[in-house]
Amino acid sequence: MADAKVIPFDDDRSRSGGGSRPARRRTGSGSGGRGDGSTAPVSALPGGRLPEPSESAPEAAEGAAAGAQEPRQSPGAQQVSPDGSGGGWDRRIAGGLAFLRRRVTGDYEVDEFGYDKELTDQVLMSALRPLADRYFRVEVKGIENIPSEGGALIVANHSGTLPLDGLMLQVAVHDNHPAERHLRLLAADLVFHLPVVNELARKAGHTLACAEDAQRLLELGEIVGVMPEGFKGIGKPFGDRYKLQRFGRGGFVSTALRAGAPIVPCSIVGAEEIYPMIGNAKTLARLLGFPYFPITPTFPWLGPLGAVPLPTKWTIQFGEPIPTDGYPPEAAEDPMLMFNLTDQVREQIQHTLYKLLVQRRSVFF
Repeated sequence: MADAKVIPFDDDRSRSGGGSRPARRRTGSGSGGRGDGSTAPVSALPGGRLPEPSESAPEAAEGAAAGAQEPRQSPGAQQVSPDGSGGGWDRRIAGGLAFLRRRVTGDYEVDEFGYDKELTDQVLMSALRPLADRYFRVEVKGIENIPSEGGALIVANHSGTLPLDGLMLQVAVHDNHPAERHLRLLAADLVFHLPVVNELARKAGHTLACAEDAQRLLELGEIVGVMPEGFKGIGKPFGDRYKLQRFGRGGFVSTALRAGAPIVPCSIVGAEEIYPMIGNAKTLARLLGFPYFPITPTFPWLGPLGAVPLPTKWTIQFGEPIPTDGYPPEAAEDPMLMFNLTDQVREQIQHTLYKLLVQRRSVFF
């Protein structure tokens, strides 16, 4: 048998003197580097070829490159998502603490009527918004009829046994108007005689239903809301639902004429059914000093549960504004003009109510 030819892999034996190769200390930055930091040349095998750079440990090269590009994050650092939501709770907590600090120190502003804009936006509106959006699912139409600036008088029908329609109207104007305008409601005397309710009403921007306050607000460029039916509207029996009561003597028209502000009719459908009033305990109402004491299918029979309103579907529609700036100053003293404008507003609201009732599929949907 012929002798086999042995091909040496390298010539280390000749460099090391034929003995065993001692272990060498790595002083370079790379693996297999020389002591001076340079890379040792690689010899090709007889009959072979040098490996391409892409073939030699591509995964290790990619990992090293990635490690060099991405800085290491400390274990205590907070992860922030690309959309910036990682620090959302921190900002909310910081904002809440700042709000409480301003409340404690008194570093906030109220206007001459007691309106607290910051408290209304951050607390009161936030508490009412789920009721409007999820419970009553209020649908708003004609919001473009409310001017973006300057004063305007919104005149709406009143119903529901409890005046929740005024609060939902306030949320609807603020949340749906492009300018996020605030509605300043004119409330009855009873509202400002009740403890707690009195303070909250003032903070929310409501004021006494008198001509002086209403005119002052309109001249300041505010959106003012009035419900001329008053207690006759919210305290009417269920059989008279969506039938407008008297609008008084037209005082709201006189106020709009003096301020030169447009009148925006507003129709609200859905509030009549939240507390179906089937009776009125008049004797008990007189004892308590209330204009009426409602009896509904659930109240007072179910106690506090009877005060939970039914989840009806609401629609609020704002009609075409009626301008008043074209009348002379003495027009506010013309009883015939006030009667005609009052009747025009009332008829427009009533017609829109009937139209919305025909269009709706169900009380709850």
